Amino acid sequence: MSEDLFLKIINREIPADIVYETDSVLAFRDINPQAPLHVLVIPKTHIRTINDIGAEHTALVGELFTAAAAIAAEHGYADDGYRVVMNCNEAAGQTVFHIHLHLLAGRSLSWPPG
Repeated sequence: MSEDLFLKIINREIPADIVYETDSVLAFRDINPQAPLHVLVIPKTHIRTINDIGAEHTALVGELFTAAAAIAAEHGYADDGYRVVMNCNEAAGQTVFHIHLHLLAGRSLSWPPG
């Protein structure tokens, strides 16, 4: 876990543009944004992948989605729409192995994603 980039952000060891924080959730702007609003919403508890989410994490994972909705609303995207994505493992595009939601808004998002 010591090499977990997101834990370093949580611990303020490296900087991030934080847009939302509670006792259990942190959200910050993606350094390589794919939309006008691209925020990563992470739990402060280390969970490596979706496959590692257990029943004990149910409320915490729900908080990630609640946070995403609040951030979208705060930035004026709730009514027009936004996308929330979580990748699982390398073949799906996960590059940091600490679960996180990508909140994307502010441009037309096609389906299926690339």
